[in-house]
Amino acid sequence: MVSFEVAPSPILQVPGAVAGPPESPDAAVAWHYGDPLGEQRAAVQRAAVVDRSHRFVISITGKERLTWLHTISSQAVADLRDGQSAENLDLDLNGRVLHHFVLTELDGTVWIDTEAERGPDLLSFLQKMVFWADAKPEAAPDHALLTLLGPRVTAETLGVPSLPEVYQAAALPGGGFVRRMPWPTTDSFDLLVPRAQLVSWWTRLRDAGVEAAGSWTFEALRVAALRPRIGIDTDDRTIPHEANWVGGIDEHGAVHLNKGCYRGQETVARVHNLGKPPRNLVLLHLDGSADSRPAPGDAVTAGGRAVGVLGTVIDHYELGPIALALVKRNVPADTPLEAGPCAASIDPDSVPAHDEPQAGRLAVERLRGR
Repeated sequence: MVSFEVAPSPILQVPGAVAGPPESPDAAVAWHYGDPLGEQRAAVQRAAVVDRSHRFVISITGKERLTWLHTISSQAVADLRDGQSAENLDLDLNGRVLHHFVLTELDGTVWIDTEAERGPDLLSFLQKMVFWADAKPEAAPDHALLTLLGPRVTAETLGVPSLPEVYQAAALPGGGFVRRMPWPTTDSFDLLVPRAQLVSWWTRLRDAGVEAAGSWTFEALRVAALRPRIGIDTDDRTIPHEANWVGGIDEHGAVHLNKGCYRGQETVARVHNLGKPPRNLVLLHLDGSADSRPAPGDAVTAGGRAVGVLGTVIDHYELGPIALALVKRNVPADTPLEAGPCAASIDPDSVPAHDEPQAGRLAVERLRGR
C-alpha cells in the first residue's frame, strides 16, 4: 500500500479539540472536544458536526466516467443521475474487499471519498484501468469532508431549498455539495466543500447552533449501526457478504447483484446463490469492568479457541463499551466469548439470519425434482 501522510486539520486549533490517538487513522482530526459521550447525545438528539477532512477525495471527469466505473467496481453506476450517490467496492479476483468508497455524481463529475491511507492505492488502480475510456480520475486535495448528524439539521442552515433524500445530493452555495447517507444515524449528511472553506463552514455551522463532535462520536454511532470500516473491521480475507455490503443502492449496500461482470463478481454470485459467508460481522458487548481493553486485531475466543477477530472498539453513550468483530458463522449468539482481556457477548440482533431462499439452491432442487 502506498504511504500517505495526512496533515492535521485546521479545526484541531479550535479550543477544546483533542486530537485522535497517535497512529490511529483519525489522528489528523479531533477525537473529541472534552465531552465525548455528550457529543454523541448531541449527534443523536440535536445536531452536531464532525470533522472528517482527512478523507481522501478523488474526482472523475470525462463523458464515459460512469459507464467506465460501472465495469470495474461492484455497484451499478452506469445510469447514476445527477445528484445521486452510492457506496461502492473494489474487489480482487477472489472477491475480497480492497477498497470501500462513497461516490456522488454532480454536474459532470463523479466525486469519491475514501479512507485516507487507502486513497492513493484506489486512485492508482483507477488510473491504471482507464485504458481508452473517456474518464480522468484525479486526486482532489482541494476538497474536504464534514459530516452533520442529528434531527435538527435544517436546509436553512446549509442554504439549500430542501435537504436531500438518502443517497441524493444537492449543490451548496459557494461550491461543493451536501449528500444524505443512511448511516451512522438516520439523519446523516456529508458536506464535501472546497478545503479553503472548511473553517468558514465549521464556523457557520457552529454559529447556527450546531454542536462540535469528534470522530469518537462518528465511530461509536457507526459501530452501533453495524457499519464496518475497511482496514479496521475487515481483513485481507473479507468478502462483501461478511461485512453487510451486499445489496444495491436501494438496499443501502455497496454491491449490486444484478449488474454486469466486474472483478470478483464470481465469488459474490456464488456465495449469494449457493453458499453462505464463512464469517459474520457482529456487534459485541464488552465487560466494562476489565482492567484493560482489547484492540483491533485481537482474537475473539470461545473456550480458548479462536472464533473471530476484533475490529473497532469504542465507548457508546448508551451501550457502554462495544466492538465490531468478524466471527465464524457457526458460533451461536449466546456463546460466552472473550475479546482480548475482556469477557464479551454477541448482540443477538446483530446476527444475520441467512435463511432467505437462494436462487441457485432453488434451481438445483428443481433439477433434482424436489
